[in-house]
Formats: sequence, C-alpha cells, structure tokens
Amino acid sequence: MFGGGIGGVVILLLYFLLGGNPSDLPKQSTPAPSEQRQVSQEETVLEDFLSVVLADTEDVWHEKFNAYGLDYAEPKMTLFNQTTQSGCGLAQSNMGPFYCPRDQIVYLDVSFYNELKNTFGAGGDFAFAYVLAHEIGHHVQNQLNIIGQIHPLRQQLPEAEYNKYSVAMELQADYFAGLFSYYVQEKGYLEQGDIDEAMNAASSIGDDRIQRMSGQEVNADSFTHGTSKQRKNAFDQGFKYHDLEHAMQFFAGLKYQPRFQTH
Repeated sequence: MFGGGIGGVVILLLYFLLGGNPSDLPKQSTPAPSEQRQVSQEETVLEDFLSVVLADTEDVWHEKFNAYGLDYAEPKMTLFNQTTQSGCGLAQSNMGPFYCPRDQIVYLDVSFYNELKNTFGAGGDFAFAYVLAHEIGHHVQNQLNIIGQIHPLRQQLPEAEYNKYSVAMELQADYFAGLFSYYVQEKGYLEQGDIDEAMNAASSIGDDRIQRMSGQEVNADSFTHGTSKQRKNAFDQGFKYHDLEHAMQFFAGLKYQPRFQTH
C-alpha cells in the first residue's frame, strides 16, 4: 500500500512540528479563508492516500482498545492550504501538522508533504503516514485522558520542567506510531523500506537537529519533542512492544505518571 515519497518559520516549527498545541499560544485574529477553493490533483491524491492511512489507524486502535476493554472514538482529519480555522484557533501552514483535542481533528497543510521530503530529507509515502500516525497518537492520548492530565501542568511548572512532560508526550506519540506500523505490517500492507522511511522521518525532526538547522545552539532545556535519537528509539520501541504498558515508560522518573483508565 505504501512506498516511494521545512521551509516555513523555524521558531514556530520548533514548537508545533508534530504535536504542538495551538491552544497554548495567543489567539490570532486573521480571518478564516473561504472554503470554496480549487483543489489540485496533488492534494486530491494526498487526501485519498491519507484517508486510507486514517482508516487503517481506526482499525488498529479499535482492535487495541477493545483488547483493553476500552471504546475508541474515531478522530477526524482536515487537509488545508495555507490557513484554516480549527477548534484550537487559526491553523497556518508554517505551524506544521497538529492535533486539536478540542475538536478531535488532525490538521495537515498539503505543502508539508514536500517540505518533509525536501527540507528534512524524509521522503516516501510511509514517512508521511508516520506523521499522521503520530498525530493520531495524540488523539489516543486524548482518549486515555493523558492530554487532559498533562496540559494543566503548563500553568503549574517552570518552562524547563514542563518541557520534560512535553517531550514524554511526543515520544509516546512516536511510540504509538510505531505500534500502528507493527499492526499494518502484520496485515501485509507495507512494502520493503516503509519502516525505514518512518524511522528516518522520526530521526529527521528531533529537537537537536532542528535547532542546528536553524543556526541555534542545542539547548536540552528547550526541547519539547525529543532528540532525533529519542524519537527514532520511541518509534522502534512501539514497533517492538506494541502495547499500552510499555507506552507509559516515557513518563518514568517524572513526579506525575499518567495511567490509562480501564472499564
């Protein structure tokens, strides 16, 4: 199913890339664009592809939640060009993909596919499938009430301390992307090289690499998503263990350790 195939404002990307929550930033007053616009053939093909990936995530997470006696509520996905309105405020292309827990929708700008390939060197369709699977990982966190327990800590902890929780959440979303990849491989959906594409994408967007690309010194206290090595390892761990118990390891050592709820 899968095979073959960041410009933008770097400071925003450091925050938003694969998981930043727009609701944490000041609201912007730019009006939402008209919904009536021409859709390119490239966008149509990309939307069709991602719709298949989204359906596969639903199959995987229904199965996984059922195994734990849980119900999985399916999220939605919105592709946009330049700007659109989300439940977390204005979505812009320079923000990168993100999940909004308020409306339970994943937002992806259509230009990000080429930016991931051309700027970060992470080409291939399954690299982009990884991006969506990571964002769906945040929806899983929302379903398990992890986001609801972690986000309030932003107001209670110093920035450097809260960033440790942010990194834990992002690495856990990478773990969930690896979990998803394991199950679609087991179903025979993947082609040779797909897993390498996903792991290369995870490695390409580590905080340390992005800081170097932007001309900054690497500052671990400012990390919000994890290093390239950590992100690649998190994906690999999800692929290896593909369970929820190991997914909680990323919060080990923190004073607050979220737990998923069972019926």
